[in-house]
Amino acid sequence: MDSSPTALFDSYEQDYKELVEGLRLKLDESAAESQDAEARKATLRRADLELDEADEMVSQMDIEIQGIPQSIRPQYQARLREAKSDLAKYKKLHKDANQSISRATLLSSSGGQAFSSDEPYGVSDRSRLLAGANVLEDGSRRLHESQRLALETEEQGSGILSNLRMQREQIEHSRETISRAGGSIDRATNTLKTMIRRAWQQKFVTAAIIAVLIILIIVILWEKLS
Repeated sequence: MDSSPTALFDSYEQDYKELVEGLRLKLDESAAESQDAEARKATLRRADLELDEADEMVSQMDIEIQGIPQSIRPQYQARLREAKSDLAKYKKLHKDANQSISRATLLSSSGGQAFSSDEPYGVSDRSRLLAGANVLEDGSRRLHESQRLALETEEQGSGILSNLRMQREQIEHSRETISRAGGSIDRATNTLKTMIRRAWQQKFVTAAIIAVLIILIIVILWEKLS
């Protein structure tokens, strides 16, 4: 398994590119011409799901870029900006395609019907227009919701990365503290050994002095007694 700091970014980017290629085929105008209204709606629904998935992948790429070394991060930031630009373009194409199919559905359903002289649209036509407007509004709402979820995910990911960095700094600080404590313990141990060695030397010197004094006392007593 590749453990390089860019491995996950590259993996998400590859999956994103595959998704975008599928979206390009689904949102292409030639594909719309070869499909009827219902098939086109199904294709756009699949494209909507893939857009959500692509949005999530871009968010993951944005998170992973925080862990890439500063020396090579600019080139990955440029790739991320390109991916975001492509995603925005396909979102716009998806929105335009939805609006186009909604207009086509409304026009086909209202064709051949007579309008009253008092109102430009009949009651049923107004209902269809309102229904189309509701569909467009729902699509916009889902798009905004997806963007909101992506932003929340990005913020959560950034928060997790910040916590991980703080924990790593704390661990490194603890290691440094333990290392300094170990050095202090070694110095204290050497100091104690030196003190013990000097104490034994002092004991030896004291014993030698006492022995010499005893010998002198014995010699003096011997001379006096003799």
